[in-house]
Parts: sequence; C-alpha cells; structure tokens
Amino acid sequence: MTRLLLKFILLCSIQGFAQKIAITNVSHYDGQQSVVKNSIILINGRWIEKILPSGNRTPDGYEIIDGRGYFLFPGLIDCHTHIDNMGAAQRALYSGVTTVRTAGVDAYQDVSLAALSASGKISGPDVIAAGVYVTPNPGETILADPRLGDFITGVESEESLRKMVRINIDRGAKVIKTRGTERAGLPETDPRKQVYTEQQLRAVVDEASKSGIPVMVHAHGDEGANAAVKAGARSIEHGTFLSKETLELMKSKGTFLVPTFITLEDLTKPGGDYQGPTLELRGKFMMLAAEKVFKTAIELGVKIATGADSDYSDKSTSRISLECEHFVRMGMRPYQAIQSATTLSAELLGLEAKTGKIQPGFEADLILLPGNPLEEIRNLQDILMVISNGKIALQRIPFGK
Repeated sequence: MTRLLLKFILLCSIQGFAQKIAITNVSHYDGQQSVVKNSIILINGRWIEKILPSGNRTPDGYEIIDGRGYFLFPGLIDCHTHIDNMGAAQRALYSGVTTVRTAGVDAYQDVSLAALSASGKISGPDVIAAGVYVTPNPGETILADPRLGDFITGVESEESLRKMVRINIDRGAKVIKTRGTERAGLPETDPRKQVYTEQQLRAVVDEASKSGIPVMVHAHGDEGANAAVKAGARSIEHGTFLSKETLELMKSKGTFLVPTFITLEDLTKPGGDYQGPTLELRGKFMMLAAEKVFKTAIELGVKIATGADSDYSDKSTSRISLECEHFVRMGMRPYQAIQSATTLSAELLGLEAKTGKIQPGFEADLILLPGNPLEEIRNLQDILMVISNGKIALQRIPFGK
C-alpha cells in the first residue's frame, strides 16, 4: 500500500461525518447557466446545510475554508466505471468524481467499496455497484461466488440469465450490467455483433425489476442496442453505431445514452487502458461514428450521462473532465456538459434528490476550481479541492504558507 493511499484511508477514518465546514468567498454553480458570486456554503456532517451571501457572519463551530474567489461545482458523476480497489477510488475522487456506477468487476469489490463509503469509513466516492457482468462467457468471474460455478459453460438460457441476476442482487448489486453486443476493446471481436436477443434481455430486465433494480446494457452496435431499448434497459452504454430510429426509440422511452467517448479516444493512443494496432485503427473510425450519433442524440433530446469506462488504474488516462471536453467539442454548451456530469447522471442513477446540485439538503459532494468551466470547460481538469459526503478528500489550497 502506497504512503499516499494509507494517508487517504487514515484521513477518511479520522474525519467521520460530524465535521462542520464553512466555505467562504466562493462563487457556486446555480445548476443552470451561471454562478452565484460571493457565497458562503455551510456543511454539517454529510449534508449542505445552508447557503449564505458573503457578508453574513459565519456561525461558530465551523472549520472555515477561504475559497479565494474560486468556483464551487457539484462533484462529477461517472456512470460507467470498473473501480475495484481503494487506490482506484482515491484516483476517482482526486479527479473530481464523487459518485460512480460500476459496470462489472471481478468479485464484488464494488459492493464492498459501496459499503465503506456509505458507512463513512472512506470519504467516497459513493458507489452504485453492478457486481459481476451478466455475459455469455463469464470466465474467471465465476470464482466470485460458488453459485456462479453453474455458469462455467456459459450464460445463455433464460433460467441461467435470471439466476445470475438473482445472485448479483443477493450479493448487494444495485444495478445489473449485461450486454447487447460484443466488445470494442478486444482485437478479435466486432463491437457491432449482437450477443443477446431481445427475449434474453427481457429476461434480465424482468428479473432485475422484481427487486426494483435497473439494467444497463453494453451495446455499440445498433441491432443489439435496439433490442436492449425494447427490452426495457435503463441506459445504453457506448452506442457507437446507433441509428436515428433507435435514438428516437430511446427518446420516447426515456432511455439514457452513456457514450463513454473518452474510451474510444483511448483506443487510438498508446498507453492508457487499451493499446495495439488493431484497436488504434478501430478507435479512429469508431470516434467518427460515435460523434455522429452524439450529435443526433442532442438534436433529438436523448438524455446523455457521463461515463469514462475506466478502472481508474495508475495507467488510466480516461476521466470525466475529458469526457465533458469532448461533449462541448461535439456540440454541447459547457453548462449542458456539466449537467450531463451532474444532474442528468444523478437522475440516471436515481439520486436526483440527493446529489448533483449545490443546495441545502443535498449531499456535500463538491469540487473547487480556479477557473469557471461555464466559460472554459477544460477548467474541470484542475481540481483544487474535493469534498465528498461532507469530508475533505483533497485540499490543495492555500498554495502559500
């Protein structure tokens, strides 16, 4: 365990939820298209308690942090991660991400991380856990639970699909991840190729719905994505080759698109999560296709949420702040990209009454930035402070002694 990670864990355990913080002299995001200048944000334990105009007296008993006129925004939300360890959780927080939804891990580590965050043993991020991937060939993930051994020959029948969903839910999953098409990150697979039929996906959605659990579906290709939308998927992950017909269906059903555009860029570059000549070439044409889909989705009013499709390893280069930069480059206004990373992502996760906004009664999930991302979206990449669940997870200010 690195010294920095050990310090992070100890700091989280010491602070607890009783901390009272007053952030003074700050401009905070109003959730729409502007910031409110000269504010004082009062945090009591896990929650935002009150917002006061500057000039008011800060109540006694609060740790005062001078925001130095900087910009306070809600913590970012990553709706498609593969976080499975403490170091990854720390790196996500340090990038400004205070809430994540996982998209499949090897052995329910995400469920444990969710429990640690919810209990206050770590400051975050909050985790909506998917557990293990419901996929035709689960491979080594069958070692995550003895009951998964039944799937050593595959997960194809309705009975096996339903059973795998039940095991995930029994282990603490709050979302089910399954697939409509093959992967993009393996050179031997075609990401457009459909994997599960509409009938198979309906079995997954139906079984999950018995416990009130939504389903996210990996689908680059249009056929697999269309089947997933018809089956009742809450969100389509990636959606690289979606047709206008499928996007219109998503709009009518309220299905979210999580484009994970930054991971397509990762395919095209050495290092990061993916590399190799086949993937580099694939990434180049997939980025073009995905950009067309993204622009059509905006025109149609499809709800778009952010996801980096990363495990936040020490080699990963995919971040939500970079995803937002792409969103703006492809046609969103900065405030729309920020809403995708905050309020819309919170809505996708069913957390819209809890996080994604700076207002009293919401969780104190906050990031401090030296520049205004409503004017330059790349300011999201320079994180000066992260507060997650009312705890200071990162603080780089003041710079001077």
